[in-house]
Amino acid sequence: MTPSRALLVALLLAMQGIAGCAIGPARETGFLDRSVSIDGSAHRYQVYVPAAYRADVAWPVILFLHGSGESGTDGLLPTEIGIATALRRHPERYPAIVVFPQTPSSTSGNAVTARIALAALDKTLGEFNTDAKRVYLTGLSMGGSGAWYIAYRHPERFAALAPVCGWVAKIDGESASIVAPGESPYEALARRLGRLPVWIYHGGSDTVVPVDESRKAFAALKAAGGDARYTEIAGGNHNAWDAAYQGEDLPAWLFKQSLRKPE
Repeated sequence: MTPSRALLVALLLAMQGIAGCAIGPARETGFLDRSVSIDGSAHRYQVYVPAAYRADVAWPVILFLHGSGESGTDGLLPTEIGIATALRRHPERYPAIVVFPQTPSSTSGNAVTARIALAALDKTLGEFNTDAKRVYLTGLSMGGSGAWYIAYRHPERFAALAPVCGWVAKIDGESASIVAPGESPYEALARRLGRLPVWIYHGGSDTVVPVDESRKAFAALKAAGGDARYTEIAGGNHNAWDAAYQGEDLPAWLFKQSLRKPE
């Protein structure tokens, strides 16, 4: 090889090296396995990272809580229902990082769910470039009750809430709110949530969680001057989540919401 050709090759290799450094390693996307340690015990969960994720952009985050059938310790079952199905079918509607914590058992209760879910959320917020003003909370059935529960205790953390066929009053589990003497759990919830934007979904013929749970919560929120919407699926049974998550309206509304300053 002549000296001039050797110099040319060296320059090309150097340029490729510089380009590679500028671009940096590709970030893994899709459904990613993660775990978080609580009191020395590891809890598996998954994080969905959009294919278009870039570390120089602050991304919205959705915390999704599964139903009783997805309880366990594998960290995988929560990604087989609800918003996970929508992510696979309509990823363009959800330009966000989505956290999928898992409750160990359907009898673990909302307090356990909340602790695991918030730990997974906090770890995700630290791992990725996220927008603290656009963190959203949603869940279905048991996870819908868990979403009410977490929102009641930490309304300042979320820009919007979307409970799907969940309950507020005690139904074979913990109440989603702390009730003062003479106060209904729905009134207690509405008092705590204030102006937090809420969109509730429920099937009108739900045989698992009474539709009155969502009707009463919505009525209490509106009576208290809350920013609430309610979609009741006429004739719909317990699976209200496909209509909620796979439609265009909920994600479009969700991503318009931003954390509000306390009034």
